Amino acid sequence: MPVECDRFDPQFLTEFKNMAHRTILTERQRSVLFDLPTDETAMLRHYTLADDDLEIIRARRRPHNRFGFALQLCALRYPGRLLTPGEVIPMEITRFLAAQLGLKSDDLAGYASREETRHEHLAALRDLYGYKMFTGRGSRDLKAWLERTAETARSNEDLARRFVEQCRATKTILPGITVIERLCADALVAAERRIDARIADRLDDEMCSRLDALLTETADGSVTRFVWLRQFELGQNSADMNRLLDRLEFLQAMAVDRSILSGVPPHRIARLRRQGERYFAGDLRDISGDRRLAILAVCALEWRSAIADAVVESHDRIVGKTWREAKRVCDARADDAKAALKDTLQGFSNFGSALLEAHEDQASLMEAVQNAGGWSSLRGLVSTAAQLTDTLAADPLAHVVHGYHRFRRYAPRMLRALDIQAAPVAEPLLAAADIVAGTETTTTRPLTFLRRASKWHRHLNHDDGNRLWEVAVLCHLRDAFRAGDIWLAHSHRYGDLKDALVPMEVARATPKLAMPFEPELWLADRKSRIADGLERLARAARAGAIPGGSIEDGVLKIDRLTAAVPEEADAMVLDLYNRLPEIRITDLLLEVDDEIGFTEAFTHLRTGVPCKDRVGMLNVLLAEGLNLGLSKMAGATNTHDYFQLSRLSRWHVESDAMARALAMVIEGQSALPMARFWGGGVTASSDGQFFPTTRQGEAMNLINAKYGHEPGLKAYTHVSDQFGPFATQTIPATVNEAPYILDGLLMTDAGQKIREQYADTGGFTDHVFAVTALLGFQFIPRIRDLPSKRLYLFDPASCPKELKGLIGGKVREPVISSNWPNILRSAATMVAGAMAPSQLLRKFASYPRQHELAVALREIGRIERTLFIIDWLLDADMQRRAQIGLNKGEAHHALKNALRIGRQGEIRDRTAQGQHFRMAGLNLLAAIIIYWNTKHLGRAVDSRHSDGLDCSADLLAHISPLGWAHILLTGEYRWPKR
Repeated sequence: MPVECDRFDPQFLTEFKNMAHRTILTERQRSVLFDLPTDETAMLRHYTLADDDLEIIRARRRPHNRFGFALQLCALRYPGRLLTPGEVIPMEITRFLAAQLGLKSDDLAGYASREETRHEHLAALRDLYGYKMFTGRGSRDLKAWLERTAETARSNEDLARRFVEQCRATKTILPGITVIERLCADALVAAERRIDARIADRLDDEMCSRLDALLTETADGSVTRFVWLRQFELGQNSADMNRLLDRLEFLQAMAVDRSILSGVPPHRIARLRRQGERYFAGDLRDISGDRRLAILAVCALEWRSAIADAVVESHDRIVGKTWREAKRVCDARADDAKAALKDTLQGFSNFGSALLEAHEDQASLMEAVQNAGGWSSLRGLVSTAAQLTDTLAADPLAHVVHGYHRFRRYAPRMLRALDIQAAPVAEPLLAAADIVAGTETTTTRPLTFLRRASKWHRHLNHDDGNRLWEVAVLCHLRDAFRAGDIWLAHSHRYGDLKDALVPMEVARATPKLAMPFEPELWLADRKSRIADGLERLARAARAGAIPGGSIEDGVLKIDRLTAAVPEEADAMVLDLYNRLPEIRITDLLLEVDDEIGFTEAFTHLRTGVPCKDRVGMLNVLLAEGLNLGLSKMAGATNTHDYFQLSRLSRWHVESDAMARALAMVIEGQSALPMARFWGGGVTASSDGQFFPTTRQGEAMNLINAKYGHEPGLKAYTHVSDQFGPFATQTIPATVNEAPYILDGLLMTDAGQKIREQYADTGGFTDHVFAVTALLGFQFIPRIRDLPSKRLYLFDPASCPKELKGLIGGKVREPVISSNWPNILRSAATMVAGAMAPSQLLRKFASYPRQHELAVALREIGRIERTLFIIDWLLDADMQRRAQIGLNKGEAHHALKNALRIGRQGEIRDRTAQGQHFRMAGLNLLAAIIIYWNTKHLGRAVDSRHSDGLDCSADLLAHISPLGWAHILLTGEYRWPKR
């Protein structure tokens, strides 16, 4: 097998040696696949004997032979292997089988004292149940199946698991573990080589030369063209935009045909790209031909799409920056006018008083004007008042033209470079964009891309030199990209929405959809529920029985929800945490990894083998979680230098690995006995936490006035009722949080178990209400300005009189009915993961007046919001559940603030990937601490119970595993020698 790795990376060579020796699984992974099950659920599923099984078993004369025969049968069924000589059978299994057979657990002791007995039983089992050994034609068929499946396998463990399941399905007795690992390793290597050859064979000689030249040619006289191409980030100004366009035009000129990736699984493409982003050019030159060409071709195609997306996103930011500057100019002029406004009003007041006094005294008005300052002074006041009126009435549109020169430096080039396609509604805009790009020569400047009531019309009437018209086109271009009216071919983020939606057949086969396929059934149900809810709410309003609120004269009033924490809870918290042992963060990480093995999630990007340098991996994760960075961690640890940590980070740390490790910790924490006192893992809250950054936040559109004037970003985190932070995303501080709620719910296993989702005011929109209902989630936001929210009814005229003041409008049933198939397709698309829910919801929210689908979702959201408001007002328990859930999420902020000790808490990474790793590392570290606290709090509860102190479930529900005073976080990070 060729060694394709960093030339000076001994860790990589170790990983490859393990791959060559076919040890592709860890001990923990082997245990999961091949050990006999001991948990009750698995035994009930796999080891429950049927009546015909019992009849066959009872044909054996002696108790120990009946027991042994049944045990061999169960082992063949699951995990599908033979029992090994001398294997120790877990007590849970012997008790479970003994209960079914009417025997004692000790009856197994005498089994197979004769080796022939075990072989005879095996032969009988094969004859009676059709099991066969892994030999002959059956083994050849399974090997061929394994070769085909290896291309679609996502990891070494995934392929081994599939192989084991296929053996069970074909009743083939599993060969030895080492044989399975060797077969899987060979299949993976063969699949990788086939994919590399498939891509390379589709490249002609000229294209191969162009790709290889990327590793030798230099750009800017300093780095190779290959490294230069991958060094791109979102831009903040026209200079950044032109640098992105330099790269995009270079890749377009290479003209790599996307058809070369036909038939290659998407995850294989993603892996080749990630490898290309980690290799140095010199190391890539040393790799064999097919693999080198496959990596280069994939990177050229993927970077071309990614850079095009970055160009659109950078244009979005520049438009936003232009609007902010225009608003600032508008506000500054209004502020400057305040002094002149005061003087003008004082002048008019003087003239008015003089005229009124003369009128009352029947004196000469002419003389009064002269005495007040004269006609010339009055003319000046009138002129100044007219100017002030224009200034105060102006909107930012009057000043966006100042961004013309900024746009002009890149916009024509951008429009020529991007392969923009448009829906019919946006064709006038695309025609106008062609004029800006210079590809269409005309003296007319069409306005058909504007809405009839657009404010732009008034300003364009005074446009000098068509500058404002070009700015209008570019601003509307941004909005159209956001809404999906225009799109880019082969784009990951700005692709065609119609292509992204799954077919209706897939939607019908999606089990998670909670809606009928006939809109009439759903509408009838909602009509009935709203009518019933309105009647209940009206009765409660008449009786003054709305919990914590009232409706008076059509006005809703809500009282503040009071806390309900027992006084004894605080004393219990102090006592339990005093019983926890003090521990260094390094020892804590080692203890949790010993129990869970979360470091095994960080497989090598090239070989798929889990990281063998556990302490090194923990150093990297600690550097991310504490916000120290690798260089600071290298100086603080006693085991690794910076280059060792850098290699581990470069080849093992990626988003998927972080997510896998987090899922392992969350699953482990939820299984701890103490976690059940906090919930069942079926409710969750989500909230954003602000983190300051040191970049040019205003220019990067990263300033949110809610958090002051410093730039930053937000970590949007989902927290279960058991305190586990099961999902986190890094989002700009300026965006609405609502679209990201569904990402955490649909894209993680823990999220899909959630039944009730809580969020704060910033986390809800009508579209979120709609989609959560479509997917069966109960969405419960805590709406700060709830009294101002209106109810939407099918028949407002039938509303009880007590609620008339709460009605906002009528539901548009025809829009829902006509768009019902696409509504279901949209929800199924989110479930399938074809497009991130946040991306789809942002498109729907951009231009709802142009999208009937977005309008239909909004109408569904209004219905669901109406039902929610009725339930919220009448259900005090729902209000308290939401309060408790949101408090758990907010309590996480304090723990994470304590952990990000490095760099004064600022996120200083310059790349989006680096920022994401920092946030994901912090979330993972918090989850690990929560696991350790949950485990040891359970022991502290046992200790407290032994002391005869109160440990009631009601009090334990108010305990939190978020404390950190007992954990030593700072100082040197010394690891025990192992």
